[in-house]
Amino acid sequence: DTFYITKEILMRTQTSPMQARTLEKHDFSKGPLKMISPGVVYRRDTDDPTHSHQFHQVEGLVIDKHITMADLKGTLQVLAHELFGDKFDVRLRPSYFPFTEPSVEADITCFNCGGKGCKVCKNTGWIEVL
Repeated sequence: DTFYITKEILMRTQTSPMQARTLEKHDFSKGPLKMISPGVVYRRDTDDPTHSHQFHQVEGLVIDKHITMADLKGTLQVLAHELFGDKFDVRLRPSYFPFTEPSVEADITCFNCGGKGCKVCKNTGWIEVL
């Protein structure tokens, strides 16, 4: 699933390494850890209306007391509205990823049909964005 430049060099496939580097450097005696890691990533994927071999990825990491799923939900809803606009509804779906917990996927109302269903959104009315 990667693009190799040479046998030793490949194009970035995810932004997760920034989380590990930040965890190693963070001094928790000075407070909680809150960070985001945005960046362009590349994966071997067939381009279609909802997939691309190059896309922007934003990962976040929060380590603190009393952080709940409500914090994640609110953050993802604000992010989606800031990126795509308030005219789109946001839907969160529970999902499983072996490297995150809890995990959700986020969808917005299809930009093409406004949620009615079309071939762009595979007749669901939703486009997965996060």
